[in-house]
Amino acid sequence: MSLKRLSKISYMSLIYGFLYFPILILIIYSFNDSKYSFAWKGFTLNWYHQLFDNQELLEVALNSLMVAVVSASVATLIGTLTAVALYRYHFFGKKVLYGLIYILIMSPEIVMGISLLILFIALSMPLGFWTLLLSHITFCIPFVVITVFGRLSGFNKAIIEAAKDLGASEFATFRLVVLPMLMPAVIAGWLLSFTLSMDDVIISFFVTGPNFQLLPLKIYSMVKLGVKPEINALSTIMFIITLIIVIIAQSLLREKK
Repeated sequence: MSLKRLSKISYMSLIYGFLYFPILILIIYSFNDSKYSFAWKGFTLNWYHQLFDNQELLEVALNSLMVAVVSASVATLIGTLTAVALYRYHFFGKKVLYGLIYILIMSPEIVMGISLLILFIALSMPLGFWTLLLSHITFCIPFVVITVFGRLSGFNKAIIEAAKDLGASEFATFRLVVLPMLMPAVIAGWLLSFTLSMDDVIISFFVTGPNFQLLPLKIYSMVKLGVKPEINALSTIMFIITLIIVIIAQSLLREKK
């Protein structure tokens, strides 16, 4: 093995080790038979049994999954259509609208959280599921737009013109030509939105109510008293679910190609 190849492998190993070693430690300690010590006391599945017996924590986890799936799906739909409109059509204020999308991405989450809270109070909307869902859709849409628009920028416009010359309508062109070519970016936008929704704490803190709680907020309140093994077990399960979703998405993209 050459020195250059060895240096590349070592560099990539360090990068991936830095990213995934903490997750590996979390997974290992979810099987540790010790509640208060980080010393290894033996293998156990007791924390997973306690997790599934904790109905409150499971309900909060299901709340997060529901909000993440719905908000990611709606944001992907709106964001994809917005990106196509920005790419294909010319209208007044197009550059300003595109710039505002970047501003939303760059804005601190606390600013968006407070502004959304003020908006919901002004509209007399009770804080809970709907305010959380609308907020998550709002901050996910710009990421989908940028992801899909980046894919569109590499398009050959002659393909769309050829579809029109062959008699395809606007809807048929989008469904049969544009959307299949956009599918990798659409799936990437959905995965990114799902992750952002599952991970959000700051915005959710401002727009949630006492009757509806999300997993990140629940974990944040629990770790103030120390990291419990049930949290390690729950984090392991959530990581596995995310990994399965990514594998399914990659399989779909491979089949599409």
